[in-house]
Amino acid sequence: MITVKTKTCGAMNHNSVLSLNVPSPHCVTDRNRIATVMNHKSSGNRMAAAPPYPGMAQQRPQSSPAPGVPGHGSPIPPRQQTQIRQTQNCQPALTAGQQNTQGAVAGIVERPIPALENKVQKGQKVLLSSGVITAVDACFGWNVTDSRCDVDVSAFLLGADGKVIGDSWFVFYGQALSPDNSTRFMEGGGADREKIQIDLGKLDPRVKKIVFVLTINDALQNRLHFDMLKDAYVRIMDKSGKELVSFLMTEYYNNVISMMIGELYQHNGAWKFNAVGNGVAKDLAGLCALYGVQVI
Repeated sequence: MITVKTKTCGAMNHNSVLSLNVPSPHCVTDRNRIATVMNHKSSGNRMAAAPPYPGMAQQRPQSSPAPGVPGHGSPIPPRQQTQIRQTQNCQPALTAGQQNTQGAVAGIVERPIPALENKVQKGQKVLLSSGVITAVDACFGWNVTDSRCDVDVSAFLLGADGKVIGDSWFVFYGQALSPDNSTRFMEGGGADREKIQIDLGKLDPRVKKIVFVLTINDALQNRLHFDMLKDAYVRIMDKSGKELVSFLMTEYYNNVISMMIGELYQHNGAWKFNAVGNGVAKDLAGLCALYGVQVI
């Protein structure tokens, strides 16, 4: 169960604490391994309470811009929020084929987009491989046009009903390893900013889909949105480093703060990739509720 200590309306209190409570029997943690990551953004650091449980990142390395997650659960920093209107019919700020061309902002270090060899379009679904595939790396990158944008990747491991199979079955910088040890968050290397490694051989057989989400840290508080990003991509690599499929986003929305960039799913016993590219006006706590993680 994810505890989100917040008010019923208005901004979150600065003393709000989001913590990972004792989960279902499927979780690898116990009562002595409950961890809460306190937010020290004013000093530029994210610190985790010690001692962490296995898979917990003790301190987030900083990059430019550093990845991050907006107010959400298990175990993550408390986030101050302001209200944002959730619009049902989100219109893209940029149309397909366009790139975000806002001018460079001081302090932003851009990374070039790696060579994407097997690109698909939004909504396209493709088979990862015609042969047996045992492990993949989902690699992510992006650039920003506003230096306040602090982006992070999360992965939700879903069952056949489209919900997580347990409250701890999502992976991000604060919970870097899934309970079955199959799915691991890593800082990116080379061209990629962040990476999710997936050992399909270890994956719990109840997991039928893995959804990859990009979120902007403190988006509600700082009025940030996805029109401040560009060059966002995901590429799925096999263990030899060969690209199986990739998706480069071309639509950036000014009224959403989280983006389901893509997903892996099982179909007739084979793994496929779906280039989703859809956004919502929810932080990670909202996404937890959406995917069935119990949020209080």
